Amino acid sequence: MPNPSLLVLTAIGALAGVLSGLFGIGGGVIVVPALMYLAGFDQHLATGTSLAVLLPPVGVGAALEYYRQGQVHVKAAAVIAVTLLLCAWLAAQVATRVSGPYLRLMFAIFVIGLGMSLAYDALRQVR
Repeated sequence: MPNPSLLVLTAIGALAGVLSGLFGIGGGVIVVPALMYLAGFDQHLATGTSLAVLLPPVGVGAALEYYRQGQVHVKAAAVIAVTLLLCAWLAAQVATRVSGPYLRLMFAIFVIGLGMSLAYDALRQVR
């Protein structure tokens, strides 16, 4: 099982918190790819850990099943959850001061970039 540094986990939580506060996104869009690319988690471990991060509002049953299968990194989930909470609050304060069209443009650019990155990586692995 990977053992990512506290700094990497905190950075993932901060990124997910900021983007959650700005755009209302987080778990599957941010935390899963970040755990895979930055922390070296495989898809299942990243998904299970992301569900544990989101445990209170969503996915209790799914996260428990991933945990039962040994696919939740408890330390990573706890660190990311706390950091995400703090950074989402801070980013929400910023987002409420940015006009709607600019916020929408920022989100569109982010999603397009993420989609292109995921597609490129997947195409490299398919060959």
